[in-house]
This record gives sequence, structure tokens and C-alpha cells, in this order.
Amino acid sequence: MDQFFLFALLGLGTGALIAGIAISLVVMYRGSGIINLATGAVAMVAAYAFWGFRTGEFGPTFGTPIAFVLTIGVTLVWGALAELLVFRPLRTASPLAKLVASLGILLMTQAAVLIAFGPSPKRAPQVLPQGTVEVLDVNVPVSHLLLAGIVIVAAMVLAAMYRWTQFGLATRAASENEVHAILVGLSPNSLAMFNTLLASAVVGALGVLAGPVTSVEPRALPLQVVPALAAALFANFTSIGIACAVGLAIGSAQNILYYVSTLSWFPTDHGVALPGVKSLLVFLLIVLAVYLRGGSVPGRGELVEKRLPMVPRVDNIMRPAMILFAVTAVALVVFPFDFRQALLNSVIAVVLILSLVIITGFVGQISVVQLALSGVSGFVISHLALDAGIGFPLAPVIGVLVATILGILIGASALRVRGVQLAVVTLAAAVAIEQFWFANATWGAGQRGTRVPQPELFGIQLGSAAPFRGLDGKLPSPILGFMILVFAMLVCLYVANLRRTGFGRRMLAVRSNERAAAAAGINVRNVKLSAFAISSAIAGIAGAMYAYNFGSISASRYSALTALGLIAFAYIGGITMVSGAVIAGLISTEALFPHAWEAWFGLSGTWALLIGGVFLIFNLVLYPDGVAGALYQKRRLRKAGLAKPSIGQVLWERVRAREGEATAPTAPTGEP
Repeated sequence: MDQFFLFALLGLGTGALIAGIAISLVVMYRGSGIINLATGAVAMVAAYAFWGFRTGEFGPTFGTPIAFVLTIGVTLVWGALAELLVFRPLRTASPLAKLVASLGILLMTQAAVLIAFGPSPKRAPQVLPQGTVEVLDVNVPVSHLLLAGIVIVAAMVLAAMYRWTQFGLATRAASENEVHAILVGLSPNSLAMFNTLLASAVVGALGVLAGPVTSVEPRALPLQVVPALAAALFANFTSIGIACAVGLAIGSAQNILYYVSTLSWFPTDHGVALPGVKSLLVFLLIVLAVYLRGGSVPGRGELVEKRLPMVPRVDNIMRPAMILFAVTAVALVVFPFDFRQALLNSVIAVVLILSLVIITGFVGQISVVQLALSGVSGFVISHLALDAGIGFPLAPVIGVLVATILGILIGASALRVRGVQLAVVTLAAAVAIEQFWFANATWGAGQRGTRVPQPELFGIQLGSAAPFRGLDGKLPSPILGFMILVFAMLVCLYVANLRRTGFGRRMLAVRSNERAAAAAGINVRNVKLSAFAISSAIAGIAGAMYAYNFGSISASRYSALTALGLIAFAYIGGITMVSGAVIAGLISTEALFPHAWEAWFGLSGTWALLIGGVFLIFNLVLYPDGVAGALYQKRRLRKAGLAKPSIGQVLWERVRAREGEATAPTAPTGEP
């Protein structure tokens, strides 16, 4: 029992960081109604900034007090820029658009840190006193207890401020009804800015203090937002005290799990403790929080109706599809081997993004688990071939079926939620699948990866090693590309036609307003589950393509951050259109355009993520329908004999619209 108590106290260090991020999530949601996925990235920025100021990485070496003050200044500047350049222009956008904007900030921040400092962890300078203190006959590092005490005090101060100060009352009033707040002289913009700065300072300070306890590296720190989201969900994004307590408890529970994993009776995987149990715990906690707290986070009385991206009905499908098919088929033959491989990656990415078009574009639900579901299909194919001798074409059929079933189960667990809460649930599911399944050497591939035999039918090789090698005579063979292209074209035609069917119209009705759809006789539950099934099956098809394309599969290719990047590219291209998926596929990681940038200009894939994050925010502010939607509107205006407005005109019209909204508020409307 002493060991359980010891590890529970040791977990308070990580728990303090989780609690700090959770508190910041609550503060920012109170101030601006935004669930900021980039909150963990702020802690990362603070940890790296403090390390740089203390070690002389940025020039002069500063002492701890000055370095700490400078670091808080960096986080305040980061928060101010995020509020002014991203969140304020999107104040009248839908909560989904705001969530995706925070995703763009996360991707930009992580990519910038990777480019500036590299992927290797940094040794965080010590701030808190070292040594141990005896608690109930157990020696505990004093820094862990101080961290927990600091975050508890911060939570108490913030809770008191929001309860009894004029600023706190103003924030609560604006969050409940922005229209009435404006009428009594309050400024939602100023309140949002101050709360964003406050949240940035809190999480920045905790990022510095907890740096020696956690690892200062650009991949793990941003994902600390996942357990923090679980704590914020238990707090219903309103209670700072509950967010703090649950965050500390999650840190302790994860550390107890670490201790339990060292015991002899704990399940093992090839002689080591079963991986991913911490992530699985967080996922289960999030599902429990959703079940206990109900179907949605508390709403906000906001200024105007929020428009979702348009979903145009395109009637002329076959002609552009055939032209695109022919051009791609020719390119698979004439392109050099490296560009041929990048083009195949683009085609596979198009199929995977089409699964996002179904669940997010047509039904309005952000799902982060699509990439993980494609990985499920790939790992099933590999194990069927290597362990059971089941190969092509039965193995991919089973792989797609398993991915579909798992997708339905995840969708069923999230039926009580929609919108931003579904994004939280599926993000936790993606992390759990990656670390609990894919990192397991028995079920997945561990850290080594696993082989996928090439497809063969009736003795004919259909894989990348087929005899026909294209004009340059090198691998991969265009034969596999032709097969992937055929299936990709069939999926594109299916998704485009689905928009025009009765079921497609029911999905759009659910996307627009679930209550109105239910009142019209639509079974919202069945529509959601069917959409999850279709999108999961398409993700499984993409996973089969990916497995056969590379001939191997590993857990590192299905990380949650990669999945978030995929959503970013999907929004840039146009999340509601098949043509948007094609554009997104061309610019996604390891696809044709990023490969060209690297081959011609030396820009790595990390630069592609940085550029993708910038363009994601640019699109959300100026062209919320994506590149494909902007092109569609341009064609429609040209047919109507109207000129397309310039970017300057668009910006000016948006400024005038916001001024009109601030001076003449309308009655609040609910989220569609």
C-alpha cells in the first residue's frame, strides 16, 4: 500500500501540468467560447523558451527569475497573437471552425519548434527546490508536492476571481449572453483577450515549473492536452476547481498504472509491460465524462448565426472524373519513381480524406480517429497474411470490415455528443488505438513495424514489385498504382453521388440542426451510426491501399498529430467536397506537392505542416469553404456574370459586417 501511495504522490508532478492545462482550457472557454487544442503547445513553447533563456540558446544567458519573466512574456505574446489574428476574426464562426483553427495553431507551433530545435528532448532547467520530504513514512520529492500546491493555489485564486470580482462577473455575463453584455457596455473582445492572456500565463508558468518532471520535447508535450480535456469535460468547461482536482487525479492514476505495470501479474507483450494503458485510461475517462455530463458543453448566447461550410450539389461528375483518372494513369507511367510514389501517396490520401468528407463535411462531426481506423485495416491485413496465411483479396476485405466495426463502436460510444465534444472523444480514441494497439508487438507492430506481402491474384503480381516498371524502369510498379487508382475513383464517385441521394440529404439535415431533423422524422441516431460506418469503411480501404503501397506498416505513421494534420489539409482543400479531398490529397504529408517542395527547394515535411497550419487559418478566416469551395463560388459567379471580389474587398466587407454586428446586435440563435 505504501508503494501505491508513493506513486500516487509522484504522479502529482505530471498531474499538475495536466491540471494547469485543464484550468487554462476552462478559462479560455469561459472568455471566448473556444476549446483550444493548442493549449498543450503553449506549455511546450514556455518550456523551450525557458530552456533557451537559461542555456544561452537565444544569445545571453539569464538567471532563473529573469528567464521566468521573459518566458511568461513570450506566452503572453503568443496568446495575444492567437487571439488577434485567429480567434477574433472567427468569433462569429461555428465552434467547429474555432476548434479547427486551434488545430492550425497547434500544427504551426509544433512544426516551428521542430524546425528550430529538432526532435530530440531538452534537459529542462530546475526551478523548484530539490530534495525529499517524508509523508506518511514515504519519501516524496518536494518539487512534486510544490507543483501540486502551486496549481491548487492558482485554481483557488482564479475561482475566487471569477466568482467575486467585477471582471469575473463580466466574463460570466458575456459567456451567458453576448448580446445583453454588449447592451450594458461590456466588450466581449476585450474579455476574450484578457482571458486568453490569463490562460496563456497559467499554462506557460506550469510548463516551466513542470519541465524537469515531464519531457521537454515537441511530440509528447502538445498531447498533454488530451488528459487535460478529460479533466475539463468532468468540469463541464465551467468549474476551475473540478478541472484542477481531476487533472491531479489523472496524473496520480497514470503513475499508479505505471507502478502496477511493473508487477509480475500485469499482462506483458513479448516480456515488457502492455503498452498504452495510460492512453486507454484517458479514453475511458473521457467516455465516462461524456456519459455523466450529458450531450454538450454549456452553450453561449452569441451574436449571430454561425454558418457551416456549404455542401454544393455537383451534377456533372463523370466528365471531370474521367479526365482526372486519365491524367493520373498517364502520370503513373511517365513520372520518375520518387514522384510516382508521391503521386500514389496522394491518391491514398484522397481516399482517406473522403472519409472525413462523409463524417465531417456531410454530418458536421469532427472525427480524429479516421487515420487510426485506416491503420487498423493495415495491421489486420498484415497479421492475416503473416499469421494465418490469408492474403489478397480476402485479407483487405476483412481489414475493412474490422475497421468498420471498430468505427461503429467508437461512434456508438459518442452518440450522446456532437461537434467539439466528438472531436475530444475521437482524439482520445486515436491516441489510445495508436499506443495500446499499434505499439503492441502482438496485436500491432511494436516499434519495429511489420511486413505486408504484396497482392497477387491467380499468379499475377499486382503489387509495387510487378514486372512493368514505367518509363524509368524503377520501383514502384505502376500496376499497383492502377489498381489503387481504380478503387479511389470508385470511392470518389460513390461519395459524390451520396450527396445527391435521400440519405445524403438526411445527413445534411442532421448537420444543420439535429433537433429539427428529429422533428422532421429523421432518425438522427441511425444517420450518425450509418455515417460512421461508411466513413470507417472508406478509411479502412485507404489503410489497405497504404499497406500494400509501402509493403510494411508501423505505429509511427498513425500518430494523433499526423491525424490532426490530415484534418488541417482536408479543411484547406474543402471538407465538404470531393474536389476538396483531391486538393487536400495533393498537399498532404508525403504527397505530390510536399515531395516536390522537398526535391526542388529542400523543404522537409515539417515545413509542409507549418505551411499547412498557416493556410488552414488563412482559409478559415477568408475562405471557410476551402479552396474547392472558393473555386466553386468563383465559377458560379462567372456563370451569373458577376466578378469575384478581391481579397481586399473580402476583408473590407468582413470588417464592415463585424462593425454592424457590434452596433446592432440581433437576437441570439442556437448552433445549427
